[in-house]
Amino acid sequence: MDLRAALAAHRLVAIVRGDDADAALRTVLTLAEEDVELIEVSLTGKDALRVIARARAALGPDRPLGAGTVLTADDAVAAHRAGADFAVTPGLGEGVTAARDRGMPVLAGVMTPTDVITARTLGATALKIFPAAQAGGPAYVKALRGPFPHEALVPVGGVDETAARAHLAAGATAVGVGSPLIGDAGDGGSLDDLRTRARAFRAAVREARP
Repeated sequence: MDLRAALAAHRLVAIVRGDDADAALRTVLTLAEEDVELIEVSLTGKDALRVIARARAALGPDRPLGAGTVLTADDAVAAHRAGADFAVTPGLGEGVTAARDRGMPVLAGVMTPTDVITARTLGATALKIFPAAQAGGPAYVKALRGPFPHEALVPVGGVDETAARAHLAAGATAVGVGSPLIGDAGDGGSLDDLRTRARAFRAAVREARP
């Protein structure tokens, strides 16, 4: 898949994790029904690999589906076998190179300019600014744009609707959103409320200034 193009087109990555595998699967499928095109399932969730496998079977082969919190080579191999077609990491390590070696584009976690340079060397497709709120928010994204104008930056961490608009206006390619979007749906919470939040976030990223 062309992850960079997908990030630029859709501008939103939903991050699903939960303590209930069935609820997490329902969350993924509900987000897909609400036209959230980029969804990652964090490997820290309950039975995450099974959730990925079941989601892939339900969504078919062409829908993007990512594995998040890919730390090790074993994580990357298992996620690929389960059906993930892109990987997301919280930092730089063997998970990046192992995923890349299996043809999976990687949204690699970075925080500093040195990290950005290293991620480029490792072959990352796009860069996850994490944790975005603690790094300095939209102002930090804007600052990174100076030396790295051509990198695809995706802030993750503390991104609500207001922050999503601000990050995109500051030059982010897309934003990654966990609990402000998912809420308690991955633990069995209301899917109707999830649908409402999904529509609100899609509107926010659609209306944000490029």
